[in-house]
Amino acid sequence: MQETLFRLRVGHLLPYSMSDSNTTDFTNPSTFILLGIPGLEAAHVWISILFCAMFAIIILGNFTILFIVKREPSLHRPMFYFLCMLAITDLVLSTSIAPKTLSNFWFNSREINFSACLTQMYFLHCFAVMESGIFVAMAFDRYVAICDPLRHFTTLTNPVVAKIGLGVLLRGSMLVLPYPFLARRWPYCRTNIIPHTHCEHMAVVKLACTDIHVSNYYGLFVVFYVLGLDVFFIAVSYIQILRAIFSLPTKDSRFKTFETCGSHICAISTFYLSALFSSLTYRFGQNVSLYFHVLMANMYLLVPPMINPIIYGVRTRQIRDRLLRLVTHRGM
Repeated sequence: MQETLFRLRVGHLLPYSMSDSNTTDFTNPSTFILLGIPGLEAAHVWISILFCAMFAIIILGNFTILFIVKREPSLHRPMFYFLCMLAITDLVLSTSIAPKTLSNFWFNSREINFSACLTQMYFLHCFAVMESGIFVAMAFDRYVAICDPLRHFTTLTNPVVAKIGLGVLLRGSMLVLPYPFLARRWPYCRTNIIPHTHCEHMAVVKLACTDIHVSNYYGLFVVFYVLGLDVFFIAVSYIQILRAIFSLPTKDSRFKTFETCGSHICAISTFYLSALFSSLTYRFGQNVSLYFHVLMANMYLLVPPMINPIIYGVRTRQIRDRLLRLVTHRGM
């Protein structure tokens, strides 16, 4: 029923899909067709303006963070190293989907090579897992800095920070590696039309004409393992931080520290809640509108990378001061 609906709504794409007469001969498509946001085709141009603005802010904000931290030796500290890791992750995460999505909206460039689709799938999920790991590292850094400040620089030395970064990279790479390998194994004899803006894992494997329980269950394992473990450690860190905040001597210092931690928690919650919603909707959200689901799937890949430089960067006094100094110096 759903397949028939897609065929009727995108009749001009039917040459790319498989007819019923040759489905038995079709195992691996050479290309997939990305529909964009089904149901909102007429608004693609307007949505593209929003996506383009968000992508521009992501590029500008995250490269600014990297430039300032590299330029200022006083910022070569654990907190800002983790911030640079987050900026690089956000740049890769958003770049893995935004250019192809915009070319789809602007130039009707809907085709994507099968291998390119699997590569995009790997990168977007790998760096999403890495982003979660960096949030944990940053929460631990804030915990040590606030709750045990005298041991901050002896605990988080440069080698320790490098090992944490390597661990985050390896975890993301290894956990997501089965996604494209399993997806490549399945036969695709229904259609090569993906009702999405990018090659999201479940959006692709649901096109397979075989039992995909392995992909489905492994995807759920990754979601609950990463979210469960990481959210637990982040929650423990911020609970200890909040306890330390309420023991500060003055109201002003309590308010400033609480405001900073509150904005961090909001940014983290935006990422985790939207990611969880997108993942579970594929499996249990039959009553959720497809266009709303696709929009949410894009939001969790674009909104956090857009707001992270603001919340973790501009709102941080050291970054803000260096940025203002840079702007005023160039203005003179």
